[in-house]
Amino acid sequence: MNFIPKRSGNSQIPLFAIILLLVEFVRGAALVSFLPLYGTNTLGLTLDVVGAAITAHYLTDTVLKMGIGYLLDRFSIRLVVLVGLLASLAGILLLPLAHTPWVFISAAALYGVGISPIWIVCLTGVKEDKRATQMGTLYTIWLGGLGAGPIVCNIVLDYSNRAAYLMLLVSILAALALALFISGRNNTADVQHVPLREQLPVLKERIHALRLLLPGMVLQTAVAGMLVTVLPTFVTDKLALSGAQYSLLLAAGGVLTLSGLMPFGKLSDKLSHHRRWFLVTGFFAVAATLYALASTDSFAVCIALAALLGFSYAAVLPAWNALLAAFVPPSQKGLGWGMLSTVEGIGAMIGPVVGGVIATWRGEPFVVWLSALLFGIIGLCYCFLPLAEASSSRTKLSR
Repeated sequence: MNFIPKRSGNSQIPLFAIILLLVEFVRGAALVSFLPLYGTNTLGLTLDVVGAAITAHYLTDTVLKMGIGYLLDRFSIRLVVLVGLLASLAGILLLPLAHTPWVFISAAALYGVGISPIWIVCLTGVKEDKRATQMGTLYTIWLGGLGAGPIVCNIVLDYSNRAAYLMLLVSILAALALALFISGRNNTADVQHVPLREQLPVLKERIHALRLLLPGMVLQTAVAGMLVTVLPTFVTDKLALSGAQYSLLLAAGGVLTLSGLMPFGKLSDKLSHHRRWFLVTGFFAVAATLYALASTDSFAVCIALAALLGFSYAAVLPAWNALLAAFVPPSQKGLGWGMLSTVEGIGAMIGPVVGGVIATWRGEPFVVWLSALLFGIIGLCYCFLPLAEASSSRTKLSR
């Protein structure tokens, strides 16, 4: 499956996939497990500080996405990816010194620098005629790393914080070492190197066409960010789960997500005129599952709900990405995907700190209930949102 531009060579495809896997493995381990549990249990920080750290991570990731997309259109992939991974390594190295909130937050922010390059490299190489199918595969790689990180980290944390930290460090070092083998040639051959002053009006038109989707883009990533902050302490405190049991819960959701991405991606390509209903059904299912999860204390029921949650998420992702893809200028893929990722990242910045503050005020279960309500509202909005108007606008821009 060709995700990477042809000029990078077929031999580069597995290399990018492995680097993406490692980077997301560390991100998942750090954000979902290590930072919340290490920050609260070992460092004695409150959930609002943990939420601020996760927000800082997404802040750097989001702010840099536009600039990195621009750089990837002009400089070699290897240079941009290496610089980002070096910053991420600095963030991991800073964690043992994070005894005060500002150092803890700074470490999380630095790791965010290394996420954008490799992800946007993959996005720019997806073929438009099979985008949902290929994005299903790409999301499988992404979620495979993101899901495996906290699963493995939770098990290791049961034995040693130090071992969990070393696992993060070795993983990012491995990604950095692999990045040295990336081709030194420039990015995609079909990218036109248009001056930024000429690109901005085009991007402004794309954002205007995208205006109907902007609120949902921000809200759905914000709600997901709220959950990232509270989920580890929610399952350990309310459900009294061990690290291994929490890992099993994550695995149930992760396996169903991964198994559903490619089939749903292919189905979304075949039913491209009905993508709205993938979003509506998926978000309603996510809302119902989260509400049920906050209302039960049975581990067996939680496992079943986690599996349903993963399957619902798999229905949403490929269709959502395919919907966004038409708003990316073909000759400015790096900058275009950087723009869209920046918009989505705004929600990811807001969500964790809001989730942390609400959890400190009302408790973790309240955040899960609120998240269920918001996902339900998102699904309801997609029932009535005039996506045909957005489709018409994007068609005009493509001419």
